[in-house]
Amino acid sequence: MLHEVHELQKEGAVRTWRVGHPGPISSGPLVASELPDPRPGRGEVLLRVRVCGVCRTDLHLVEGDLKPRHPGTIPGHEVVGEVLECGEDAARFRPGERAGVAWLGRTCGSCRFCLRGQENLCLSPTFTGWDRDGGYAELITVAEDFAYRIPDIFPDEEAAPLLCSGIIGYRALLRAELPIGGRLGIYGFGASAHLATQIALSRGARVYVMTRSEEGRRLALQLGATFAGRAEDRPPDPLDSAILFAPAGGLVPMALRALDRGGTLAVAGIHLSEIPPLHYASDLFQERQLRSVTANTRADGEEFFRIAAEIPLRPTTVGYPFSAADKALRDLAEGRITGAAVLHMGSEAR
Repeated sequence: MLHEVHELQKEGAVRTWRVGHPGPISSGPLVASELPDPRPGRGEVLLRVRVCGVCRTDLHLVEGDLKPRHPGTIPGHEVVGEVLECGEDAARFRPGERAGVAWLGRTCGSCRFCLRGQENLCLSPTFTGWDRDGGYAELITVAEDFAYRIPDIFPDEEAAPLLCSGIIGYRALLRAELPIGGRLGIYGFGASAHLATQIALSRGARVYVMTRSEEGRRLALQLGATFAGRAEDRPPDPLDSAILFAPAGGLVPMALRALDRGGTLAVAGIHLSEIPPLHYASDLFQERQLRSVTANTRADGEEFFRIAAEIPLRPTTVGYPFSAADKALRDLAEGRITGAAVLHMGSEAR
């Protein structure tokens, strides 16, 4: 049985942005189009999208660094929306409630990784905005077990980047094994980095930021970073942990050399350019560690939202109208966004 909102919009055309022919964002690979209304399947809910964050992963998909899983993919996996309709056997949300949609769209639940609590390593996962259509659209469906309840303290625009940038930044912080009160290096200072910085600072850490963005360096210092330098600068103190958010493999040796003995570098991106050869003695010896970050578990997400509300985190955002999704991605590619870009379906964008 389907539960419907009385004012559910009539079936018709839904505005979307789709990936046409992947390529440089300047070539216009993101194409505006209209599609029939999606319908929720068993265990799914249909959301009217209010806002959708613009993530660097979207840019990788549009430009072809990540190969689209099917033609005409609709990007977007930082979605805040209103539940319009619940599919058969879906009872976790009610029509009218707010819900969030993140990158991890579904897992098999039965492979060896899912069974031992590592669903982020599932052998047959489904990702929002890659395998299934994402939030660069007016309507979206989501498996209700993979949707999030967002703390009321966060308005829609601030909530959007939390659903990927925030969760992945938190996962990267866990992987970096930052000790309480330790020294954390951050390479690249976009949406994830400025949120991870706030969590680290709330735990008494000293944060050292290396980024090519002058605006990013300014924001880092405003948030309370101890040091903010250029991407290739060496921090003034040895680091206990570091996170590489920039998709630049050339920074890996630099970050490893900045670590103290026993330090850990976590690479947070889904895509990274080539890493230069590493030298064992200078880059890895003395028990330095290099780790990757692969998606997140739902437990990570739930824990992150609890922590985010307690601190509370204050995302720095830049709003764009939905009609300017291609411009938002161009601005992201050219480093013109400080914090996180967010698309608005209505007229709320600043």
